Amino acid sequence: MAALGWLTPRRRSATARSVLAGEASAEAARKTAQALDGIDGIDGIDADAGPPAESEEAAGRAAAEAAEAAQREAEEAERAEPEFPVAGDDLAAAFFDLDNTVMQGAAIFHFGRGLYKREFFHRRELARFAWQQAWFRLAGVEDPEHMQDARDSALSIVKGHKVCELMAIGEEIYDEYMAERIWPGTRALAQAHLDAGQKVWLVTAAPVETATIIARRLGLTGALGTVAESVDGIYTGRLVGEPLHGPAKAEAVRALAAAEGLDLERCAAYSDSHNDIPMLSLVGHPYAINPDTKLRKHARAHDWRLRDYRTGRKAVKVGVPAAAGVGAIAGGAAAAIALHRRRK
Repeated sequence: MAALGWLTPRRRSATARSVLAGEASAEAARKTAQALDGIDGIDGIDADAGPPAESEEAAGRAAAEAAEAAQREAEEAERAEPEFPVAGDDLAAAFFDLDNTVMQGAAIFHFGRGLYKREFFHRRELARFAWQQAWFRLAGVEDPEHMQDARDSALSIVKGHKVCELMAIGEEIYDEYMAERIWPGTRALAQAHLDAGQKVWLVTAAPVETATIIARRLGLTGALGTVAESVDGIYTGRLVGEPLHGPAKAEAVRALAAAEGLDLERCAAYSDSHNDIPMLSLVGHPYAINPDTKLRKHARAHDWRLRDYRTGRKAVKVGVPAAAGVGAIAGGAAAAIALHRRRK
């Protein structure tokens, strides 16, 4: 696949492979987004995908307390800054990192677990996936060596398989391992952009097919992800360019913005990792979500908005859209109630 030529000549800090990966991902994202437009429910997040509704008295009290807290937070946000996102601004969009920003853990590890269940590989490879996932969850950061090992393993596993086969399996794996790991607070942020009439894209090093499934299930516009080469619908075991990570993510967002006619200064980006500073620095509204130590330090130094859903504590500067406040807190309360019931 040749580079698309969407970008005008300029000096780039990214490598040629990063540019190729970014532009290939942008092309794939636009094609899949067009397909997603025809699927029912794409205009908003599916209510059935969230935590179950609670009818007990305790749930009612929790919901009331959450609503009061949300109202206070919304009022604080409105006093602190202008309304954001701006409704009807069709030159703006939002870009969300996936792993540990939208979803707890790494999508590629959950995908590997699902493939093991379907006997795509053996116990030895599963142990490697389990160790890498445990490291990711405990450390809270992306380890390049672990991520590269996981990608190499995944490529070798899918080589020779049909793209349509892996897409169908990916739908099942989402229900089995990923749906319960979505952060309610981040979903609320994404929904605020959708409610404002803006497009919302996932941007991830996970395979673009997996990312597209997650985006569709969450009611988002589409996804930018790592593009694995395929010939006649069969995976070759090679990548187009390199994994969509670090500078490649920034190139993908830049290419998609150019193709979609977006003004990056009016766009927002959300991530947990310092590896995504190139992407976050592209937009006028960068958010650090569940940030690692390096990103937290960078965000504070540059006065970026922060939000941490891992412990419930408020970050130094909240700055969440007022429209997202109720959904973020109420969703978190519902998830906590559901978790408590399962533990009884």
